Amino acid sequence: MARTFRSLAVYNFRIWSLGGIVSNIGTWMQRTAQDWLVLTQLTEQNATALGIVMALQFGPMLLLLPVSGFAADQFDRRKLLIATQLGFACSALGLGLLTVTGHVALWHVYLFALISGCVAAIDAPARQTIVSDLVDESYLSNAVALNSLSFNAARMIGPAVSGLLIPLVGNGWVFLLNVLTFAVMIASLCRLRTAQMHVHQRPPRARGQLVEGFRYVWARPDLKAILLMLFLMGTFALNFPIFISTMAVGVFNADSTHYGLLTSLMAVGSVTGALLSARRARPTPMLLFWACAVFGTCFLLAAMVSSFWLFGLLLFVLGISAQTFTTSANSMVQLSTEPMMRGRVMAILLATTLGGTPVGAPIVGWVADLFGPRWAMGIGAASGLGAALVWFAYQRRARVPAAA
Repeated sequence: MARTFRSLAVYNFRIWSLGGIVSNIGTWMQRTAQDWLVLTQLTEQNATALGIVMALQFGPMLLLLPVSGFAADQFDRRKLLIATQLGFACSALGLGLLTVTGHVALWHVYLFALISGCVAAIDAPARQTIVSDLVDESYLSNAVALNSLSFNAARMIGPAVSGLLIPLVGNGWVFLLNVLTFAVMIASLCRLRTAQMHVHQRPPRARGQLVEGFRYVWARPDLKAILLMLFLMGTFALNFPIFISTMAVGVFNADSTHYGLLTSLMAVGSVTGALLSARRARPTPMLLFWACAVFGTCFLLAAMVSSFWLFGLLLFVLGISAQTFTTSANSMVQLSTEPMMRGRVMAILLATTLGGTPVGAPIVGWVADLFGPRWAMGIGAASGLGAALVWFAYQRRARVPAAA
């Protein structure tokens, strides 16, 4: 157990993790309440509208890619994250006040999804790469896994709490409670001991820096293969708010509490996957293949089951496999990338993973509306199995033994 949580021995990482888990719980509370608001109050179970919300949330990640990666490499990441937390808090406050006062409309949700998406585009690369500032290289793989564990533990707790609060106080108060969690994160960032941070040398400012990250990735076949896998998974398979909500409402006729439960069951799997990743010294190449293969197979089975509880069990396994893949890919990329390039490379990774959502989420939502949620989940299954084939093909081309 001590091996799993060894990075928490570092003061700065411990303080960062405390603020992160609180903030992430609030974020997942808001996401659950927002999805439920769109699906059950502002529309008549319209999955396409939910897909548009996701597209607006994740689209800026792709559009602002050059700026976000440059900012993560050039500026003080701690100060940058304080600014993004303030931006998130203002967005949650605005949507919360509109909802509590009864003036919220669908276009308001679209607007605030776009605002938070723009903030997230700047926040995400800095949030991922600040981990390398908080711990030294020997702890980095473990810290990356625990960072993912914080996010997914929150995904387990947040939706369940939100599912209980929505019928009691309403969606608007869930949004307002999220504002307080950002205050906790800001306090944690302010308490970091800057003298103990492992700040790497910033790259000198010069023309062409914004495209240097693309050149670096293009010269690395391993990174290109991982990014293609992340694109397939992020575009068509990781749209879980659409998959889970449409299956809950359209197939199992579930209420908000059961919807939160399904989301939490998957999050329990994600937490399990993160814990297993934290125990590994570093990920192995074939781990990526098996994670995607198991993911695609379970997705296919989940699309066909008729039992609510069996569906929840398969979501648990999906959470393990998805988290194993994303954490392993993140660790492999960070560990094999030069420190001065990490911000830009991680920005490309995040844009590849999340930037495909504006394309994939509306398509998945449209398929769910037109053909049913089960057919939409079939798309996720195909993308997971496709990602496994991409890595298998890369391994063969690189002449790496199958047991590597």
